[in-house]
Amino acid sequence: MDLTALEALVRARRDADPDQSYVARLRARGIRRIAQKVGEEAVETAIAAASGDRDGMVGEVADLIFHLAVLLDAHDLSFSQVMDELARREGVSGLDEKAARRS
Repeated sequence: MDLTALEALVRARRDADPDQSYVARLRARGIRRIAQKVGEEAVETAIAAASGDRDGMVGEVADLIFHLAVLLDAHDLSFSQVMDELARREGVSGLDEKAARRS
């Protein structure tokens, strides 16, 4: 599955019955809960990475990307917009880009 297909899946399920769809259930609980899930999955990804659990990391990154897709959709944003931002930053030192955000 690519990111476009994932976004389509999230869109298709967002207005479903929350008793039948995890996406709909998350959306019904609101942005704060979706954001909390993103944070939880990010921590679980970091733990798997730090412990050298490659298989676990793959699963956790999949969970993280899924929850990011739900969060982006809830804000009417897309992975394409994120990729456009990464493209805008291409060729700029990460240190320089980070310093520019502080000013």
